[in-house]
Amino acid sequence: MDEVLKIVNDIKAGNIKPIYFLMGEEPYYIDKLSDYIEENVLSEEEKSFNQTVLYGRDVSVEDIISAAKRYPMMAERQVVIVKEAQDLVKTIDKFESYALSPMPSTVLVVCYKYKTLDKRKKVTKLFDKAGVVFESKKLYENQVGQWITRVLQTKKFSIEPKANAMLVEFLGTDLGKINNELEKLQIILPAGSTISAKDIEENIGFSKDFNIFELRKAIGERNQLKSYKIAQYFSDNPKDHPMVMTTGLIFSFFIQVLQYHGLKDKNPKNVAAVLKVNPFFLKDYDVALKNYPMKKVSQIVALLRDIDVKSKGVGANAMPQHDLLKEMLVGIFN
Repeated sequence: MDEVLKIVNDIKAGNIKPIYFLMGEEPYYIDKLSDYIEENVLSEEEKSFNQTVLYGRDVSVEDIISAAKRYPMMAERQVVIVKEAQDLVKTIDKFESYALSPMPSTVLVVCYKYKTLDKRKKVTKLFDKAGVVFESKKLYENQVGQWITRVLQTKKFSIEPKANAMLVEFLGTDLGKINNELEKLQIILPAGSTISAKDIEENIGFSKDFNIFELRKAIGERNQLKSYKIAQYFSDNPKDHPMVMTTGLIFSFFIQVLQYHGLKDKNPKNVAAVLKVNPFFLKDYDVALKNYPMKKVSQIVALLRDIDVKSKGVGANAMPQHDLLKEMLVGIFN
């Protein structure tokens, strides 16, 4: 995010480069930077004649270079944006000649999503020398919560840890999806609000009581009644709670509990860092640590591997989700 802000601030200050090569696994920031340039580099009057948007599947590198070499009309510069440039992967090296001597009056923006160019390649080095090469990296799941908090802070909002965790649990690491949901909440809630789990449930549709987060917590507490109630809800709503995902997240939880057992330094700060969890949720792991000795956790991990195989239809004759959940909980609690 800091690198994105620097690029934006440079553009605001008039330090505009002739080439922006935006690449990487995470499309969110590529879109944000491309949209910012599209909306802000030229005035509305200048855009009609001097802003061109091309798509990699429809054009060749030669077409793009030809467009980039045109002179602007009644403006200081023109903007050429190439979206879905990853479709040009086989011919991307043909940009070398242009990158050696780019038009100073053209801002060429190349959006190369879901992939990266080797930074040792000649064309990548030339892009970097002539302008900006930006790599948008996928965030790890344990980083997404911090990202949500930072994004909301810039909009004068905050979020409860549980609500934050719910978003990560249900939307994963897709920043675009998460941002769309956050924008909905910012429209609905008053500025300066703290987003709660109830807000998530009422406006996005994730139940604050019947979700994988609450199931994991109930299992950690050995609260069998609550665990079976949530499992029944999952069985009644299999599309929203696929067994493969449920098994995977419960498995991850017990792997973390196993790690916790093995730690010599059980200082909360160290535990949170090693387990890669928000310190707010450490109490859930403390409870599970007391309720499940290391030997039992090892047995549960083996059980969950078996359930995972069955959930994928291997050697289980397509067992119903209800039966798999029941088998999982019986194995965990016995």
